[in-house]
Amino acid sequence: MPTSPHPARAPRYDAPLARLRSRLRRLYYGDGKAAMRFQTAALTVDLAIIALFIAQPVLKGTQAFLAVDYSVAAVLFIDIAARMLAVPRPFRRLRQPLVLLDVLILVTLLLPYALINFGFLRILRLWSLSKSGRLWQPLKRRGLAEWELPARAVVNLVTFLFLATGFIYTFFFRQSSGLEGYLDALYFTVASVTTTGYGDITLEGPWGKLTAIVVMIIGISLFVQLAQAIFKPSKVHHPCPQCGLQRHDPDAVHCKACGQILNIPNDDG
Repeated sequence: MPTSPHPARAPRYDAPLARLRSRLRRLYYGDGKAAMRFQTAALTVDLAIIALFIAQPVLKGTQAFLAVDYSVAAVLFIDIAARMLAVPRPFRRLRQPLVLLDVLILVTLLLPYALINFGFLRILRLWSLSKSGRLWQPLKRRGLAEWELPARAVVNLVTFLFLATGFIYTFFFRQSSGLEGYLDALYFTVASVTTTGYGDITLEGPWGKLTAIVVMIIGISLFVQLAQAIFKPSKVHHPCPQCGLQRHDPDAVHCKACGQILNIPNDDG
């Protein structure tokens, strides 16, 4: 019986997965219209998740707590899995600190009662978005890259405020459940960071004093960083080809670090 000169090829079972990974890669990292709409929608979902993180101490005593918690966990799991599929080497990505942070946050969501003392770490999701650059893509697309530095400073300060608030609420104010205890923790954090020191709410014991000291020191540093980002002369992002310095004055002709001649583009051509 004659055989065909072109034997049938084995079916490619990985073809649908390859197409899915390619499509996810275009959506997450492309610059087309569909990709931009997808990235904007993903960022909106991320910000909504962060808002739920902040409100979660208030939701703990309600019947909707577990439903909200597991819904957020499902969305975060899908996002982590999709981003891993979108890169060529997903297991290498899994070793990155920001991805490990998202996995830790996911674990606290899946075990909300067992890991209740670590729930305040979820606000670090905002810092993770800032470090990954996903928060600043809309600014760069609209030609507002100069606002990225002060916006980063604001995000760092807000992240610290709610991270400290969550920690203080968990370890010092949880007995006052619900909104009252959380507001007391937020009030104490803001009063400490601004060094107002009204003294009407204090943390008891040596650990309370140490916590207040850390909050004041880090808070002052972040306020200084924010003030510098807002009031110092604006810089442009233009890496020096000689020494690699990233930011320069808009009208700079030479790199202030090594003297290399620069050719910084501007709106005048």
